[in-house]
Amino acid sequence: MNEIQNLNPQCIWKNFYALTQVPRPSGHLEKVQKFLLDFAKEIGVEAFIDSGQNVVMRKPATPGMENRKGVILQAHMDMVPQKTPESKHNFETDPIEPWIDGDWVKAKNTTLGADNGIGVAAIMAVLEAKDIQHGPIEALITADEETGMFGANALPDNELQGDILLNLDSETWGKFVIGSAGGIDVTATLDYKEVETDPEDAAVRVTLKGLKGGHSGLEIHEGRGNANKLMVRFVREAVVEYEARLASWHGGNMRNAIPFKSEVVLTLPKENIPALKECLEDWKAEFIDEYKGIESGIELYAEEVETPKMEVPVEIQDNLLNAIYGCHNGVLRMIPSYPEVVETSSNLAIIDIEGGKASLKVLARSSREDMKDYIVKTLESCFNMAGMKVVTAASYGGWDPNPDSEVLHLLLKVYKDLFGKDGIIQVDHAGLECSIILGKYPHLDVVSLGPTMKSPHTTTERAYIPTVEPFWTLLKKTLEEVPVK
Repeated sequence: MNEIQNLNPQCIWKNFYALTQVPRPSGHLEKVQKFLLDFAKEIGVEAFIDSGQNVVMRKPATPGMENRKGVILQAHMDMVPQKTPESKHNFETDPIEPWIDGDWVKAKNTTLGADNGIGVAAIMAVLEAKDIQHGPIEALITADEETGMFGANALPDNELQGDILLNLDSETWGKFVIGSAGGIDVTATLDYKEVETDPEDAAVRVTLKGLKGGHSGLEIHEGRGNANKLMVRFVREAVVEYEARLASWHGGNMRNAIPFKSEVVLTLPKENIPALKECLEDWKAEFIDEYKGIESGIELYAEEVETPKMEVPVEIQDNLLNAIYGCHNGVLRMIPSYPEVVETSSNLAIIDIEGGKASLKVLARSSREDMKDYIVKTLESCFNMAGMKVVTAASYGGWDPNPDSEVLHLLLKVYKDLFGKDGIIQVDHAGLECSIILGKYPHLDVVSLGPTMKSPHTTTERAYIPTVEPFWTLLKKTLEEVPVK
């Protein structure tokens, strides 16, 4: 693992490796906050934790550069905690185990945390560098971006001093993001009174796993399987054809990740189990055929388990299955003026049904506020028909593109000077904190960039080594050429 620190540029990779050794899942950031404050103390820069639990660090301009516009380098400190089914990793206590696989850095059986650890490592490299000419630098390293952008939402509106914001949370090298979608969490809940299971019934636990999962903003357009939406197709047939009853359902675990695993416990007459298992094999073959070329590891199987004493009442069960079946999932619309970019989507991220409580969680995204409202009302209508209570939370607006951005044109110029080709201007469907920060600091000139990463929010997350050094070169040169105030 230590060999990662010897990759070029070492100033980024050594900091990234150090970050992988610090537990930092969303919601548990005390250790990484201390790590960042200790780092700032060691290199002699001002640092503090603000009221939003963000870490802010400030480095003065180098001599002769005091009249340049101030640059805010921004990334988020938390990471998505996903692991393979066989992994025993504890994200609150255990370090990530990164390793090199050809041109990629990966992690053993977990997410890597390059989203957004590479951005944080680059900021650390700028702060400790002695050989970069730059104006005033602020580092804004936000808290709990992955679970609702809570740090950015709680950012004080009189804290930042800079004129330019470079967000380092984009994941395709050579593309410069100038706009992104807004999003909102939609949660539907229902309390119900469980009923006793027929004492003559048996029970099976049905598991669907092996899907790619992925980032529900960056990869929603790829048509990957959603474990919850696939599972409901089988469960509905099991109820109709084999007298199955739903006892529990647990699928997905992150609001912004496409669920790659779903489990249900069903009760049914013992004599129907062989037919149910044959049906299961048919559905497995159907899913494999449907997702040929997209998914390669689909598993669907049943295990006989101890029969639970209680289960979901028939009427509630049917209403919940209808809601899950009818819930919109995936791309709703592309941006008419950018037909290659998703405008509006939703992701049925988490289902928890057990013990008299049902909860369905969806993250809806759109770059248009009217369409965000439309997808929310679509979901509300579906869940309301099932008698569920619907609440929304963690809403954030889209980031409107500014093609006339001064820092964008500077980045494009420097990029072409350095690499001899044109950069690509992009609008992302994934949500970025830029929109929230701009709401508090509307004067900022904002662009997002970063090296290439693949499959964030999954256990196959990986960082493309050959893009990190040119990213660092571009960042340094841009800081040197920031215009005067």
